[in-house]
Amino acid sequence: MANLKTFFSSLMSFVIVGLCLFSVLSEAAIKTYQFDIQVANVSRLCHAKPIVTVNGMYPGPTIYVREGDRLQINVTNHAQYNMSIHWHGLKQYRNGWADGPAYITQCPIQTGNNYVYDFNVTGQRGTLWWHAHILWLRATVYGAIVIMPQQGTPFPFPQPDREEVLLLGEWWNADVEAVEKQGNMLGLPPNSSDAHTINGKAGPLFPCSEKHTFAMEVEKGKTYLLRIINSALNDELFFGIAGHKMTVVEIDAVYTKPFTTSSLLIAPGQTTNVIVRADQIPGRYFMSARVFMDAPLAVDNKTATAIFQYKGIPTTVLPSLSQLPALNDSSFALGYNKKLRSLNSQKYPANVPLKVDRHLFYTIGLGMNSCPTCLNGTRLTASLNNISFVMPQTALLQAHYLNKKGVFTTDFPDRPQTTFNYTGAPLTANLKTNTGTRISKIAFNSTVELVLQDTNLLTVESHPFHLHGYNFFVVGTGIGNFDQKKDPAKYNLIDPPERNTVGVPTGGWTAIRFRADNPGVWFFHCHLELHTGWGLKTAFVVENGPGPDHSVLPPPKDLPAC
Repeated sequence: MANLKTFFSSLMSFVIVGLCLFSVLSEAAIKTYQFDIQVANVSRLCHAKPIVTVNGMYPGPTIYVREGDRLQINVTNHAQYNMSIHWHGLKQYRNGWADGPAYITQCPIQTGNNYVYDFNVTGQRGTLWWHAHILWLRATVYGAIVIMPQQGTPFPFPQPDREEVLLLGEWWNADVEAVEKQGNMLGLPPNSSDAHTINGKAGPLFPCSEKHTFAMEVEKGKTYLLRIINSALNDELFFGIAGHKMTVVEIDAVYTKPFTTSSLLIAPGQTTNVIVRADQIPGRYFMSARVFMDAPLAVDNKTATAIFQYKGIPTTVLPSLSQLPALNDSSFALGYNKKLRSLNSQKYPANVPLKVDRHLFYTIGLGMNSCPTCLNGTRLTASLNNISFVMPQTALLQAHYLNKKGVFTTDFPDRPQTTFNYTGAPLTANLKTNTGTRISKIAFNSTVELVLQDTNLLTVESHPFHLHGYNFFVVGTGIGNFDQKKDPAKYNLIDPPERNTVGVPTGGWTAIRFRADNPGVWFFHCHLELHTGWGLKTAFVVENGPGPDHSVLPPPKDLPAC
C-alpha cells in the first residue's frame, strides 16, 4: 500500500512538473511574419501616386507578440529601392544583426532579395514600432509593434475594455524621394509635407477626405488604451481628444507613473500609451495631431484629425474640435516632459546608474558647407561636436566583427573641439565642421552619461535623439547652456523617465544615462530625417565583455552583402 501511495505521489509530481513545463513552453512562441516590400498606388488629398509599402498596406501591418517570444520576419524586397527595416526600441541583446539601420548593422536588402530578421523579445512589453531605415522610405514604410506582457501578468493600471493603435505620420503629394533629392541638389531644406495623418489618413479638414478619415467607435462608460506612435519624418506633434482627458501610463514601452492631461507631446520615434474613458455626452469628437515648433522655421502647420465616435451617434453629427496648445508653446512642452516619471515599482524598478564611468558632452550644430552646384553655392549640414557623419559603404557592425580596417575610426571626441556660448547670439560660422565616419568606443558594462547641448549655429531647434540597442534614463534637462557645476545637482536619479528617444529642447540641453551592457555597434542619431541626412548622427561601438555570453553573436548566413 505504501509503495502504491509512493507511486501515485511520484506520478502526480511528474504530471505537475510536466504541466508547468508545458505552461512555460506554451507561453514562449515563435511568431513569424512575411513582409513583402512592394509599390502600391495610394490616393490622399485628391492626389494619387505610387508609394513603397509592406504587403500593399499604408501604414504597414501591426506586429503582435508577447514578452519572451521569438520573432522571425522575412522581408522580401520587390521595390526598386534597396531596403532595410529597423525594429525601433527593441534592444536586440548581442544581436545587432537584426537591428536594421542600413550601413550600420547591415547592408540593405537589394531588389529581388530577402532577409529574415530573427530576434527574441526579452524583458520588454508595451508599444514600439518598425520602419524603413534607409533614404526617406520610412515616410510610408512603417507600422506598430505591440508587445503584450507574459501570460498571467496584468497591466500595472486598470485593464481597458479595448485598445487601439494610432500611428501619426506625414503625407507628401509629390514623390518623397524626389522631394529629398531636390532639397539636396539645391542645398536647402526640402519642401514640407502637405498633411499630417492619423493611421495614414489626414481627416475631414482636407479635400477628398470621405474615405480618408479614421474613426474609432467607443461605448459610453468604457475605457480604452490608445497606443500612440509618432511615425512622422520631421515633426514633433501635439495630440489630443476634444472634451476628453488622457492618462499617460507608458512611454517607449516603459510603464510610467500615471498622470492626466488634455494634450500630449510626442517626438518622431517616440511612443505613448494613454487610458481614455468615454465619459462625455455621446457624440463625435475629433482626435487631433498638430506640429510643435518653437524655432523660427517653416513647418507643415496643418492639423490631422480622426474621430472618437460614440456608438449609435449618426455620422451626420459634426465632431467637436480639439483644443491643442499653440504651435510654439514651449512652456507646455517643458511642463509636459517634466511630468514623465518611471513607475519605479518593485516589479518595474528604475535601475538608474548612480556612478558614472564615462562623461560625454555632445553639441548639436547646423552649418553651411561649400557646394558649387547648389543654388547659393552652399549646402546645409549638421554635426555633433562639429563632426558631420559620413555613411560608410560597408556596414559598421560587419567591419567591427571582422576587424576590417579603413571603414571607421574610433576617435569621436568626448567633448567638442571648440567651446563657445552655445545658446547665445546666433552664429553663422560652422566652426570648421569636419566630416568622417568617426564613432566612439565604449567599454563593456561601463556606465555612460551623455549631455546633449543644442546650439545657436544658424538657429536653435528641438532635436529628438534615438539610441539603438538601448534604453536610457533622462536624468536632467534645461534651457540655456549646461552648467557642469550646478545642473547635475538637480538631476532626478530616483524615477527619471526611461526612453529610447528623447527630445533636446530648443536652445537647451538634455542629460541621459545608460549602462553599456549590449555589445555591438549601435547607431545614435537625430530622428528628424532631414537632420539625419545632413550628418547629425554617430555610433557607439560597445566592446565585448568577458566570455561568449557577453559577446556579439556570429552573423547569420543570409546577411545581405554590400
